[in-house]
Amino acid sequence: MDHFAIDPVHNSSWSHSAQDAEQEKVSPISRRHLHDELVNRLRDYIIADQLPYDAKVPEKDLCDHFGVSRTPLREALKVLAFEGLVTLNHNRGAVIRPLTIDDLNDAFPIYARLEALAGELACQKLRPADIDELNRLHDTMVNSFNRCDTRAFVAVNEQIHARIQAAAQNRNLLHIIRCVSSRVRRARQSINLPKARLSIAITEHEQIMEALEKRDATLLSRAIRDHVGSTLRFFRGAWADQQDVAAQGASPGPFGTPRPA
Repeated sequence: MDHFAIDPVHNSSWSHSAQDAEQEKVSPISRRHLHDELVNRLRDYIIADQLPYDAKVPEKDLCDHFGVSRTPLREALKVLAFEGLVTLNHNRGAVIRPLTIDDLNDAFPIYARLEALAGELACQKLRPADIDELNRLHDTMVNSFNRCDTRAFVAVNEQIHARIQAAAQNRNLLHIIRCVSSRVRRARQSINLPKARLSIAITEHEQIMEALEKRDATLLSRAIRDHVGSTLRFFRGAWADQQDVAAQGASPGPFGTPRPA
């Protein structure tokens, strides 16, 4: 299986990498919500490129980092293996999976349908204050674009999608979306998005906001599916372009991202 390979754009104002991210302060995890909180934090840790792909998961270091024992950590890894972020090897521990084009081809169409359904449900349940908050987030995303702050753009983009999903008020649907969306989120955060792609995403989000304000479930469903489909087409194109770079001798970096030889 080919590793998902995207060539970094050598433009400091538009590049974003986990190595440049500020390390978050890790607070103790409540015993009451240990499993769910540990899964969420470990998922975010992997998605943010804090662990190299194809490397064995450093269980002891992570236990120390999160302040937990090995048993809950291994239970959390089982969940993330189901989501496609890690591979469990019998008696050899877990390994961080590289992101592949097959992962995205599998995940994106399902994610598009699930989020479209969430949008349809949300149309009937969003309050005016919720619409105002989504508009505020959209404006914040646009401001991030104008400041050439890709990291902030991606973070706010994820918030918008999460708010729409949560507004569906369907716990079963949210659980299924979470199982599929890990690979989608990983692609968004590990691939360097050029300014042109972000500009297209803003236009697509404007169509989503217009449908939300009209409470038009059919229009919103189509806008969400079009947006997610457009994102997948971009990733496919970027992956195909990078195969040529890899064939010229580039060496793989985090998540299969080639670095110049």
